[in-house]
Amino acid sequence: MNVKLHFPLCLFLIVLLLLCPSGANAQADETSRSWNQPVKPYRVIGNIYYVGAAEVTSFLIVTPAGHILLDGGFAETAPQIKQNIARLGFRLQDVKILLNSHAHFDHAGGLASLKEMTGARLMASEADAALLANGGQGDFHFGNRLSYSPVNADRILHDRDRVELGGVSMTAYLTPGHTKGCTTWTMKVKEGRKKYDVVFVGSTTVPGYKLVGNSLYPTIADDYARTFRVLKGLPCDVFLASHGSFYSMQEKAELLARRKQPNPFIDGRGYKRFIKQTEKAFREQLGKERRAPTTRGV
Repeated sequence: MNVKLHFPLCLFLIVLLLLCPSGANAQADETSRSWNQPVKPYRVIGNIYYVGAAEVTSFLIVTPAGHILLDGGFAETAPQIKQNIARLGFRLQDVKILLNSHAHFDHAGGLASLKEMTGARLMASEADAALLANGGQGDFHFGNRLSYSPVNADRILHDRDRVELGGVSMTAYLTPGHTKGCTTWTMKVKEGRKKYDVVFVGSTTVPGYKLVGNSLYPTIADDYARTFRVLKGLPCDVFLASHGSFYSMQEKAELLARRKQPNPFIDGRGYKRFIKQTEKAFREQLGKERRAPTTRGV
């Protein structure tokens, strides 16, 4: 399957967006608006449905006992997610669990609203739960610039904790670096007679961070290195992520709509390629900083 991977462009846009002081009003800049364009919801594979926007992703995992929603997009994405769930024929009030990939405003901005609308329990890693409770303020790199409505986690997750509902088991792998509590989620899904390993990558990009001598995050380089080791060890058949461009979402969705077989989201090679290329970018930046004259601070 020849699907183009657009994450280098996305990385540039992430840097541009996150450097823009518009956290309190995410739609004030062109990049945010383009990322938040509406997308027709669809079934990805098995019991996994796409209910997010054009670039910032949200996934609905459907079970007989209620549903799990992974990521809330921007604050302005929450109404889209609500509408998309209804368009698929599901009920918003059946969402029982909210999960988060990482606590940046383009993935967590809508969580407070969604929690209020659904009454669902929010589960997050310890480090990102603290950032969620602060509404994004006090971030090690962005400070208070990318704020959103605070939201409290109902359950604190640790590495390899499981979230279970209606026969579905999702495992939280701590993959820090992008945020201190960035989380990659895995689960198994059945399509036809086969079962597949699904990986929802939190993020592995380094959007302008200081990797050497970072006094606000001294272990950042070690955390990124560990994250890549963890991700390379995960079995992956179905590659999904917090940004659509990481896994060529638009191209794959178009193929899926044309009933392309096998399911285009079954893309273990794409997963390996993404991890390899983002690790290369991380290593290159780390090497550049280590060769630079010694500086202090962040």
